[in-house]
Amino acid sequence: MYKIAVIGDKDSILGFGALGLETHFAKDSMDASQILNRLAKENYGVIYLTEEYALGAENVIARYQDQMTPAIILIPGAKGSLGIGMRAVSKSVERAVGADILFKDQS
Repeated sequence: MYKIAVIGDKDSILGFGALGLETHFAKDSMDASQILNRLAKENYGVIYLTEEYALGAENVIARYQDQMTPAIILIPGAKGSLGIGMRAVSKSVERAVGADILFKDQS
């Protein structure tokens, strides 16, 4: 059975522990990248990562992007969304379907 983890700053991810998810507090993007690499080698199926820390971890995220596990899901941090997670979802859907069906202008 796969495990689920959340990586980010303490203020952003503390509440996820109450939901039963493993929380891994990172000091910065570099620290988050190291934690992400370690967890990816272990039995984690889903790893949530705050958008703020994803900004400095693009290379690590890209390494796992086309693999089945772990699925790396970007989430907003305590300061709010940077829009990175939604853009990633939109790109994935467009790649799978062949068209932007989520955010297409509906005028």
